[in-house]
Amino acid sequence: MTKILNYTELNNKISPESLGFETTAELGALDGVIGQKRGVEALRFGLSVKTKGYNVYVCGLPGTGRSTFAAKYAKKQAENESTPPDICYVYNFENPKCPKILELPAGCGKTLREQMDELINRLQNELPALYSHKEFETQKSEIVRVYQEKRDDIIKIITEEAHEQNFGVKNTNSGIYFMPIVNGEVINEEQYDALSQEQKDEISADSDTIQHKAADAMRLIRDFERQTRKDVEEMEYSIGLFAVGRHVNAIMDEYREYPMVINYLQAVKEDILDHLADFVEDESEEEEALQNYLPWYSKKSPEDVFSKYKINLIADNSETKGAPVVVDFNPTYANLIGEIEYDNEYGNFSTDFMKIKPGLLHKANGGYLILQSRDLLANYHSWETLRRVLITGEIVTEPMREYTTGVAVSGIKPQPLAVDIKIILVGSDYIYEMLYEYDEDFQKLFKIRADFDYEMKLNNDNVALVCRFIKNFVVNEKTLEFHAAACARIIELCARIAERQDRMSARFNRIIEILAESAAWARMENATQVLVKHVQKAIDHQAFRLNMYEEKLCDMIDDGQILIDTTGRKVGQLNGLAVLDTGDYVFAQPIRITATTYVGKAGIVNIEKEAEMSGNIHEKGVQVLIGYLGQTYAQDVPLSLSCRICFEQNYNGIDGDSASSAELYSVLSSLSGLPIFQDMAVTGSMNQRGEIQPIGGVTYKVEGFFELCRKRGLNGRQGVIIPMQNIKDLMLKDEVIQAVKSGQFHIYAIEHVDEGITLLTGVESGSKNEKGKYPSDTVHGKVMKKLKEYHHKAVEE
Repeated sequence: MTKILNYTELNNKISPESLGFETTAELGALDGVIGQKRGVEALRFGLSVKTKGYNVYVCGLPGTGRSTFAAKYAKKQAENESTPPDICYVYNFENPKCPKILELPAGCGKTLREQMDELINRLQNELPALYSHKEFETQKSEIVRVYQEKRDDIIKIITEEAHEQNFGVKNTNSGIYFMPIVNGEVINEEQYDALSQEQKDEISADSDTIQHKAADAMRLIRDFERQTRKDVEEMEYSIGLFAVGRHVNAIMDEYREYPMVINYLQAVKEDILDHLADFVEDESEEEEALQNYLPWYSKKSPEDVFSKYKINLIADNSETKGAPVVVDFNPTYANLIGEIEYDNEYGNFSTDFMKIKPGLLHKANGGYLILQSRDLLANYHSWETLRRVLITGEIVTEPMREYTTGVAVSGIKPQPLAVDIKIILVGSDYIYEMLYEYDEDFQKLFKIRADFDYEMKLNNDNVALVCRFIKNFVVNEKTLEFHAAACARIIELCARIAERQDRMSARFNRIIEILAESAAWARMENATQVLVKHVQKAIDHQAFRLNMYEEKLCDMIDDGQILIDTTGRKVGQLNGLAVLDTGDYVFAQPIRITATTYVGKAGIVNIEKEAEMSGNIHEKGVQVLIGYLGQTYAQDVPLSLSCRICFEQNYNGIDGDSASSAELYSVLSSLSGLPIFQDMAVTGSMNQRGEIQPIGGVTYKVEGFFELCRKRGLNGRQGVIIPMQNIKDLMLKDEVIQAVKSGQFHIYAIEHVDEGITLLTGVESGSKNEKGKYPSDTVHGKVMKKLKEYHHKAVEE
């Protein structure tokens, strides 16, 4: 049954008195999120489950508080959890190409790093002084003197034996050489060649004897030399052991409960003692010459030599209270798992464990990592990398080039790090469904879905929370306090954005914009608080900034470039209503819908479809219309009809089925010959039984047609026909409400197309009599008569 709406049904006015305060100064700030019970409970449960695979995907539209609440609650949860250990990479003395991981209690990593730096600095100062001490030099000289005396005695003996065999002795660094003596003088090669064969044989026999003795002597000298070197090294080692061991053991005493650290420090001590020369030797003359003559030659600096004793602290939790919570908006491959940096020296790449840089997963290990799903998928290999880490439970740091090409360039392969982390992905439903459908591992890794709604119920509890949200904005942004009337206007705006009288929008980014701009207008007027006029000014000014396209279309209608009638009656023509969404601004405009009918068998032809300007949903609406015509008029005779339906002056395409009832009315008008009142506009979807179904954007549609009528002058007949179910969705502007209240504009709610065609034509739609026939003076009767005429003409042809 048709209902003419009262002005009280067109909005949900919020009384400032009902809020219970005068200004927000009386309120406490909000701590939490509003109207998201389902999402909050799911997130809480997901963070409480520590089983593998219970990572969380937070769904919802932007501005619903997804990211803010996820970070806030994760930090609250993390406060009660244990702080994870510090993670360090250290030199692997057994396999330098594979740096090892050390895990230390939180804060100990920084301490150990400082202790190792101090150890090396001390040894660099103490060891050279220790080995240059007079006592050490004396002991070393005594060992060398004993060796030289033994060496001299052996050479003296071999020299005397050589003289007895008529050989002279020449002692060089490379060995002992014997020269024949003839007639008391050493002879040269020419003199030797001049000797007789008998003399040569005699010299050769004596030479073999003395050579054997010389070989034995040289072996003995080498044995003495090795023993001497060993004695010197043992002396150096014993002195170094005292100095090195004293410092290293002091560090080891602090970490006796950590076997990994003890083993590492023991390896450090042994390596230092094996390379004591690095701490005491000066640059040799040979190396100095190489640097002078070969500019590219570079001797390792002390920093390079001793860098293997450093600690690469990649996860420092010394300042972390509880578990870490990391929020990031740039999860590239390198940012996720870290990277290995290089030094380029004359085209040669080199690196070491100190050039391993941590990633987000290292920093968040033992805690929570919050990422945006869109950012993750937008970065090359980031999703695959995160998925691999969650599946394997390990972070493998390797250069991107190795990952993509398989070509090794790093020179090192760090030990993988075991990962214990909870991932919170924030994103849209679309991305969730895409990953769920096309990635078989996604549903195993993200078992918790937390849905954040885009709207919430408009009840006293939520209204109070919104007011506290406004107070929260005042505190955070240090603005003027808001008056209760201003808060009431904000709540009405929330309902308008939600397009429901009993709902409020949960997309608070738009509300924050209005709050900020309202506070700015109040400040510019030197007000002491934000009043309702400031809120309304912010709303109006924001609309003015964004409505240029709407104004252009209105001007084209005013100039007659776009044809819209708001007076008179026309056959086969009425005013539909189309919503246009530019992203940050939504408005509606009337659009002329026409229908022509004639004899034929083409049926209903959607001109928009023929021009490829019709969406799938709109085409479905046309098919529903055809079903209704067949159900209503083709029970006795077939439809012999050709009909063209057109959205006039539509050049951008159209979609949706909210005009399907309007299209039907234009067809019925064309068939019946009954003109339609042009001072009315229609919106509403329909089904094949003629029942009117609700549509979206009803508030904007009513306001769009009202604005056109207001410009041309309200006459008391103008109005809009809407579905009955959309009454609760109306959140109209005050000027529309006032026009309805004064009887200058009307809004009709209907449940069936029969009610709509009656309103539009002023003629009863008609019902079948006891014979199953429609009365001839009704809309259906006239349509039926025309269709029968078409059928007879088609049969005759």
